[in-house]
Amino acid sequence: MKKASSYVLAIMIFTSAPSAFAAPLPKEGSYDYTACWSGISNTITFSKTHSAQSYEMTGEIRSNIPGGIFDKQSFRCVGMTASLGGKNTLNNVCEAIDADGDKRLTTFSVGSDGKIIREPVVGTGKYEGMVATATVEPLGPFPTIKDGTFQDCNHQTGTYKLK
Repeated sequence: MKKASSYVLAIMIFTSAPSAFAAPLPKEGSYDYTACWSGISNTITFSKTHSAQSYEMTGEIRSNIPGGIFDKQSFRCVGMTASLGGKNTLNNVCEAIDADGDKRLTTFSVGSDGKIIREPVVGTGKYEGMVATATVEPLGPFPTIKDGTFQDCNHQTGTYKLK
């Protein structure tokens, strides 16, 4: 019986503290991940050419590089989009958290070329002082399962440098 309890204790240690045994992150490198989310929105449809939407969403990140930076992070975002006479805007702020409790705050907007721009704002723990580049490729949108909700994913690649 004593042997069985030793095995149970060993299993609990290895499954409850995976970050304690993970290799440290390289100070700089590249990343490649897919982020997916769902959320709720409030929409103003003024006309065919003028509309606005505010939203809140939550999601998760999976690295396409096994064990890569940002893998298995959860995030939440608030934002607003508008289409005003053919001009589209996007203003979005996201907070992401990793298994260690370290966080990143990021903004998303639309550039003059229509591409999505992601900019890191601030981080805590290992992300404090991080500098990163990003390319964001939308993968959806996906069908709406319930009125007032949305689901989507994007593919993000880039480089990072930790302090």
